[in-house]
Amino acid sequence: MPTRIDPRGPRFAAALTTVVLAVVLVTGSAWLLAVQGLVFAAGALLGLPRAPYGLLYAKLVRPRLGPPGELEDAAPPRFAQAVGLVFAVAGVIAFATGLTVVAYVAVAAALAAAFLNAAFGFCLGCEIYLAYRRLFPSQPNTTEVAS
Repeated sequence: MPTRIDPRGPRFAAALTTVVLAVVLVTGSAWLLAVQGLVFAAGALLGLPRAPYGLLYAKLVRPRLGPPGELEDAAPPRFAQAVGLVFAVAGVIAFATGLTVVAYVAVAAALAAAFLNAAFGFCLGCEIYLAYRRLFPSQPNTTEVAS
C-alpha cells in the first residue's frame, strides 16, 4: 500500500525551495544549488517526511495546524523531488563548466515549478507522474520503498 502524507508538507517544502532557488538566481551560488539538490535527493530517496524540509514541517509547522482534511499518495511528490534533483544537478554541472545561461535556465525552471506548488498547490512534477501512470498503468511504481 502506498504511503499517505499530509499534502501541506510538500507545499511547505515547495515554499522553502522557492526561497532557496530565488536566492540561487540572485547570487549565482552553485554551492547553494548543490545543497538544494541534496534536499531534493533526500525527498526522492527517503520520502518527503524524512527529508530536511519535511522534518522542519513535522517539528515546527504541523503541531500548530489541525489535522489534514485528507491525505495524499506520497509517490507523485517523491517523483517531483526526483525531477527537481535532475534540474539541480544540471544547474550545478552547468555552473561548474561555465555554462551559466544553462544553469540559470535550469534553476528558473525548478523555481517556477516550486512556486506553482507553493502558491497554488499545483505540483508540476506530480502531474507528470500521474500522466505517466495513466499512459503506462502496468509499469511498476518505482518511487515506493519496501518497508
